[in-house]
Amino acid sequence: MKYPEVWELSSIFKGGSESEEFKAFVKETDELLEKLEAKIGEQEATIEHLEATIVEIQSYMQRTRQAGAFISCLTAQDVKDKQATLWQGKMTEQRTKLSAIWGSIEEDLAALSAEKWNELISRPALNGVTFNLEERRQQAMEKLPPAEEKLAGQLAIDGYHAWGNVYNEAVGRMQVPFEENGEEKLLSAGQLQNRLNSDDRAVREKAFDVSEQAWAKESDLFASTLNHLAGFRLNLYKARGWEEVLKEPLQINRMQEKTLSAMWDTITENKPKFYDFMARKASLLGVDKLAMHDVSAPLPVEGDATISYEDACDLIIKHFKPLSPKLATFTEGALRDGWIEAEDRAGKRPGGFCTSFPLTKQSRIFMTYDGTMANVATLAHELGHAYHSHCLKDMEPFAQQYAMNVAETASTFAENIIGDALVKEAPTEDVKIALLESKISRSLAFFMNIHSRFLFETRFYEARKEKLLSVEELNSLMTEAQKEAYGNQLSNYSPTFWASKLHFHITGVPFYNFPYTFGYLFSLGIYKKALEKGSSFEDDYIALLQDTASMTVEDLAQKHLNVDLTKPDFWQEAIDVVLADVDEFMALTSKVK
Repeated sequence: MKYPEVWELSSIFKGGSESEEFKAFVKETDELLEKLEAKIGEQEATIEHLEATIVEIQSYMQRTRQAGAFISCLTAQDVKDKQATLWQGKMTEQRTKLSAIWGSIEEDLAALSAEKWNELISRPALNGVTFNLEERRQQAMEKLPPAEEKLAGQLAIDGYHAWGNVYNEAVGRMQVPFEENGEEKLLSAGQLQNRLNSDDRAVREKAFDVSEQAWAKESDLFASTLNHLAGFRLNLYKARGWEEVLKEPLQINRMQEKTLSAMWDTITENKPKFYDFMARKASLLGVDKLAMHDVSAPLPVEGDATISYEDACDLIIKHFKPLSPKLATFTEGALRDGWIEAEDRAGKRPGGFCTSFPLTKQSRIFMTYDGTMANVATLAHELGHAYHSHCLKDMEPFAQQYAMNVAETASTFAENIIGDALVKEAPTEDVKIALLESKISRSLAFFMNIHSRFLFETRFYEARKEKLLSVEELNSLMTEAQKEAYGNQLSNYSPTFWASKLHFHITGVPFYNFPYTFGYLFSLGIYKKALEKGSSFEDDYIALLQDTASMTVEDLAQKHLNVDLTKPDFWQEAIDVVLADVDEFMALTSKVK
């Protein structure tokens, strides 16, 4: 089957960033929010009023998510779409207003007596969101008074969020000269990133050098954006009386610090077991030691050709089907109906994402596909995200808002299916070696690359409490974090990674790093159970996904997997799955000197 490589957005809103339908939708949302704001100020906070308002707020949240997702798609597909960029400000304004309205309701929730609180959460219209309301009530008790939180949110539009927009706009304008096949081209940041995954080491090496130079050229600006983003966040934390920088990211991810520590400690203890793999890969690449641009590079083996987009789609559907028939059916529909933006062209932003449209109960996936195994894994990964949203689409809006760490569970679960299936069906030993290497290298990204981001960001925020950091200091912090995370096993590092990685500059979620690793390892535990039970596990898997926005991760794991995430046992069992791949890889490549 021929699958479209450019996504279809007209069924969401017709007309792109100039859409009259979208303008009318945004205007109607403005009017609804104004009416709700006025009503809250006029009415007494009775149980009946609170119940009705909570239901109303949830519906308006869906509207802002729908509009925000549309604009995210427009700005990603064309970084020069100035009108779409302007719409981002309006989206932020509406979300801020809704947040302020909710802040007033949170104050009322926090003030309720235990008796009144129990009466409220027993109301029929609030069935299914009790956990979410209790969570928000507790959070309200730990924040500033609503008026001050509202002011902070308003100031963030032209402060905090504006710095994030400055970064995105600057990256969107970047055009990096790159000589290829005797011709000098101007590449976007996303296209340059794809060159770093080339199977030609000379291309990777040149791309790495060009990339470092390009990001260094813009580093003064990006140092300013990063420093100011962190400064705003730290000052808000200080005003709230929050001393720990990790308080908010842990709260957002509904997890305990003991769980986070148990995960990283277990990973760190196991890192030496991966050093032999890294040395063996270096030998296969013909170098003494892996460079940063070699860690995720494919092995140059015969039969490891690029895969067309159409073949990649068929391959994913085929291998989803035995373990998760419902996931396979969903995936086929998403690919057929144009939910994916995959075309390799200039003008797109780098990276990949999946965004959901709650009112139309659909998702859209963004990436730039160029035929590598890494791209196939990315496509499967993002389809996992879309399936997660699909499983929650009929639940109450609050109960659809899962945290990033469990969001990565579904996406990585999908990756695991594809990775294992490809290894088992490899037509030759060389191809099998290449596929195993690809799987293991992706695990190194979670264990080492992501760990370096976590170490950098943790240390940066502590240092930023005292002063603004210079480009040189940021480069030094980044290099030190990478050396520690990779066990000093690489021949070079990327000092400018703090500038090139979008995740450090995202304003929506702080510490956009450790949830990836959590999701990866958590999904391995789920995947292991799925292999043991086969397709009969699918309904259990869906039940787990449906609980992801309605309990802490510790409770989720206890209920569905019967494990304690604050102990190392679960994490070690998950890592052992990867180590089994390492053992197989080392055995197959044992003749390499």
